[in-house]
Amino acid sequence: MKCIALYHVRFEDLGTFAAPLREMGYEIAYRHAGAAPLTDDEWIATDLVVVLGGPLGVNDTAAYPWLTAELHGLRRRLALHRPTLGICLGAQLIAVALGGSVGRRTGPMEIGWSALELPAAAGPLGALRGVPVLHWHGDNIVPPPGVPALAATPGTPCQAFQAGGHALAVQFHGEFDAAALEEWLAGHAVELAHAGSDLQALRDDTRRHGPALAQAGQRLLRAWLADLR
Repeated sequence: MKCIALYHVRFEDLGTFAAPLREMGYEIAYRHAGAAPLTDDEWIATDLVVVLGGPLGVNDTAAYPWLTAELHGLRRRLALHRPTLGICLGAQLIAVALGGSVGRRTGPMEIGWSALELPAAAGPLGALRGVPVLHWHGDNIVPPPGVPALAATPGTPCQAFQAGGHALAVQFHGEFDAAALEEWLAGHAVELAHAGSDLQALRDDTRRHGPALAQAGQRLLRAWLADLR
């Protein structure tokens, strides 16, 4: 089986999700969404597409016109119920492709570690119950009509949603690999400075929570992949 991981900045990769994907039989190929976009056939035929995060916004199509093509490809793929996972920016793109929307978050960016608020029936998200996850966003998702949010945090009413049995969108970074933190801190230096983030607190919290997230995030992915239909 083939998995294409569509990235927007190189250091925001599959992280801890790569290992369970390979264990479950997926051959992984990375592609940059703008520099090496998927063809029409790849959007439809690829067994699994994972759309990763990045500092861009789904509404930045004027500055980054290839985001429009990415949305078009996602719309075609999702209309055919092809397996698709979106993380952070990827989740926002899935929301818009399915008729939802994305707006600026009220208040400061949500950057740091905290646990999710989960309903009793959280599906694969239940693997993260009580486990702090990494948040890194300034936008909020409004899910597609009729699709409930599966997770929330204060100020972020929709941290995740599922569309049928084929698509999962998560605003937070369940795939985050603590070993990559310094790449994230360097790559997002301007964003972090504007947000007034405490880098030492991020380092301390990552050491504290990173190992548990690695395990819980992999449980989440395995549960979702096992239930694909």
